[in-house]
Amino acid sequence: MYLLLQLLVIVLAFISLEHVAIIAHAQPYTSIVAPINKHTDVAKPLYSVKITTTLAPANFLIDIDAPFIWYNCIVQWNRYLTDCPSNTVCTTPVSYVAYQCEDVRTYTYSYKNPSCSGVLDWGFTCPIHVVEPVTSSCDQVILNYDHFTLYTSDGRMVGVNPNAACATPSLFTSFPANVSGVMAFSSSPYTLPAYFSQQTLALCIPSKSSTRGVLFFGNGPYYLLPQSKVDIRSYLSYTPLLKHQNSFGYFISVNSIVIKNRSINVPTNTTTKLSTIDPYTTLRTDIYNGVVRRFSMVTKRLHPAKPVAPFGLCFSTSTIGLKVPNIDFILPDGKKWTVSTANSIKKITKKVACLAFVDGGATSEPAIVIGAFQFEDNFLEFNLQNSTLGFSSSLLRKKTSCANLNFTPTNNP
Repeated sequence: MYLLLQLLVIVLAFISLEHVAIIAHAQPYTSIVAPINKHTDVAKPLYSVKITTTLAPANFLIDIDAPFIWYNCIVQWNRYLTDCPSNTVCTTPVSYVAYQCEDVRTYTYSYKNPSCSGVLDWGFTCPIHVVEPVTSSCDQVILNYDHFTLYTSDGRMVGVNPNAACATPSLFTSFPANVSGVMAFSSSPYTLPAYFSQQTLALCIPSKSSTRGVLFFGNGPYYLLPQSKVDIRSYLSYTPLLKHQNSFGYFISVNSIVIKNRSINVPTNTTTKLSTIDPYTTLRTDIYNGVVRRFSMVTKRLHPAKPVAPFGLCFSTSTIGLKVPNIDFILPDGKKWTVSTANSIKKITKKVACLAFVDGGATSEPAIVIGAFQFEDNFLEFNLQNSTLGFSSSLLRKKTSCANLNFTPTNNP
């Protein structure tokens, strides 16, 4: 029986590699696209991408730091011989002796957090650690052979067989409704772009839950209405992506933060991380205090309001509209990522709005984490081949937004 199981794993691995090879040599296609949704039904705003699994389309949290894909499914050695339970995705597990198991476990070890300890022996399968991104709790999942399908921008379907992992439903209790997995978009070799052999990932996150943003794999071009003939790449500035020890996430260098011609000091070698899970930009206390002090000075005309957690600086919106100065992240070579009002001020109630920057504490590491609220209606292009980040600043200033992709019937996932 044991030899039979090993033979089955080898055959399935061969089929998976063969399928990837067929895709790689298929007729060239334009960018792969997938819709992005914003969720506000949980403790903090989160964003998901819709991708078709073996059963049906499913929503996965967008995580640009996660090392691999995992979602709500079960593994079955004999899934081709017996029926899968209703409304359940069944996949074949990776054997503990398979090379994929050793590779993923090796990469996972660099992602340990204090709540992760040891790996249980689950028979012939490959258990690995996963850090649930919403609560940062640790659990174990089972590595599998999987299949996902997406659409290209010209309406064709493309599929790929990645190694993902199956998790139990209990791991998704803190997730938004109808979101049942984590889609990894980091620089790890076990992310979806890596399996599609795409070196470029572009994100355009919507600012409203009632609209859809868009995710692209590929080198573009990228078009948004109403400028249907303007490639969004023409709006981008570029800065180097940096590597960080024990992380597949994305990091950049921020030399200073400027508010109305006054620079807030950022210590040399300060680490700046990009995050789609942290909802707002988090600053180490020394940097945060400088930003809040300067922002308070240039907004004296605004009526203050009692701070609303987790924010430390809030304003009344009852008597005057909120139009505040830009906050500029000054990057190497003089590049400037501008955070305008739409991405710096978070409306809390009809009468209160707050500066959407959070105090991370005196010892927080990384010292700066640029959060997802600052990404909304910005276009971000992660080029892994060139190790660069392309950023547009707010598209609203270009009279467009992330909700303006024309998802026509021919390319609608």
